[in-house]
Amino acid sequence: MAVEQGTPVGRRIVLGMLGLGAGGVLLGRRVQGWLQNVTTPIAAHDPTGLSQLIPVAGGFRLYTVTDSFPSTNSATWRLKVTGMVDHPLSLSLEDLKAMPATQLVKDFQCVTGWRVQGVHWTGVLLSDILHRAGVKPGASALAFHSFDGADTESLTLDQARRPDVIVAYEMLGAPVTREHGGPVRLYVAPMYGYKSLKWLDGIEVTNQVIPGYWEQNGYDVDAWIGRSNGRDDKPV
Repeated sequence: MAVEQGTPVGRRIVLGMLGLGAGGVLLGRRVQGWLQNVTTPIAAHDPTGLSQLIPVAGGFRLYTVTDSFPSTNSATWRLKVTGMVDHPLSLSLEDLKAMPATQLVKDFQCVTGWRVQGVHWTGVLLSDILHRAGVKPGASALAFHSFDGADTESLTLDQARRPDVIVAYEMLGAPVTREHGGPVRLYVAPMYGYKSLKWLDGIEVTNQVIPGYWEQNGYDVDAWIGRSNGRDDKPV
């Protein structure tokens, strides 16, 4: 599957999309369909430059809230599980790979309208990690932290324990790249892409939902796909 490796869409541009709401999703779908039919260079058809904000058919647009792609040493990277747990964890990449692997073939849907169909993901069920840590009574949610130093996300415990929510170390048949949020990222299949936190390095078990970066900027906390684009990916 081809992946567009163009200039990242940074924080300032993405925040500018917030005002589009559902209309922005519909616009994105229309323009993506137009791009699929273009056989000559896109720039020749788009003097406005707006196509630079929309993925070419079959590809990803690479977003970052810090205007850069953070990096870390995979050998020294650790996923820390803290908060309301019996056994705080500090897991290496090899620790994750030693746990039972889950493979998913699911779409990746951006709230701005573009979609990559049938992406292959490999990782560890988030529920397995929580089981290993031991969730204390009274806990009800998770807060996720990125080593970019800015992005955060949240899920309820019920959402986190779904069989289609994983901590992914492979996507597209290869290790998760730096640009896609590697070495490890969250993948929340039934929700819009902003919930699938990139550059994951921290999971905190909490007694309430703490809205993440995008929710603090106007996006839904419960980001089920289908609320604004007519799909039927509903919670089960």
